[in-house]
Amino acid sequence: MTATHGTHTGSFAGLLLGGLVGVGIALVAAPRSGKETRQRISGFAEDVRGRAKCYALRAREKATSAAGKGIGFLKGKKLLITTAINAGREAYAKETLRRAGAHSCEEYERGAGSF
Repeated sequence: MTATHGTHTGSFAGLLLGGLVGVGIALVAAPRSGKETRQRISGFAEDVRGRAKCYALRAREKATSAAGKGIGFLKGKKLLITTAINAGREAYAKETLRRAGAHSCEEYERGAGSF
């Protein structure tokens, strides 16, 4: 199997670079006036700039979404772990009292350990 890490970024960069080279060759080889050529270059540059902004915006949205999901996942796991730790502490305390032959705090409060 082949690794596919980063192929989207590489594909986009390759597409962009190929497009730039192709437009450059077309502009140089095409018989147009200087003013018309400058207008076409300007339009092309504006198009590339707009596409790059859209690409960056989508990438940022995806990163923000992924980060939000990750934070939510971690908060859920933190609550689960905290609950498990507290239950373990309570079970440990009860078992320690049982092994020592002492009554639980609730039993003392009901008078089980009074003289």
